[in-house]
Amino acid sequence: MLRFLLLFCGVLGSLFAIEMLKPVQEALIQPFTGLLAALSTAIILPFDDNVIAQGRILRDATTGFAVSIEAGCNGVEAAIVLIAGIVAFPATLSHKVVAILAGFLFVQILNIVRIISLFYLGQWNYTVFEWFHLYLWPVLIMLDVLVVFAIYLQWLGKKHPEVEPA
Repeated sequence: MLRFLLLFCGVLGSLFAIEMLKPVQEALIQPFTGLLAALSTAIILPFDDNVIAQGRILRDATTGFAVSIEAGCNGVEAAIVLIAGIVAFPATLSHKVVAILAGFLFVQILNIVRIISLFYLGQWNYTVFEWFHLYLWPVLIMLDVLVVFAIYLQWLGKKHPEVEPA
């Protein structure tokens, strides 16, 4: 348990430090955030042709309402927490790679749902938007991380019954 905790904290701190580096922000994080806006727009467009993606901003062409996907809202930090947990837990490298890729995908799918819901909540009622943005969605995203990690541990237990999930 101590090994897991120390490794988890070390990986978590290292990944957060790397993510905050300006070259990493410019080369990876900002383009990824723009991709999230583009994907969100592509999902919305068949149902609402008023949405426009401008970099990391989703804008309604009619009303002018917009949401900007900022640092902390792109799911990267949640994915880092999940990655740290996966890396810290004893398993084969191939199992960790599969779990990291699948976990990142699940976190980002929920994050796109979050972005789209906030885009429409903000147009409907700004007070509700703020409550969902500041309180409900952060908890749901971290709950998603916890659920994905629990599923990973369950999957590991079935692959290797001799490994006791923590």
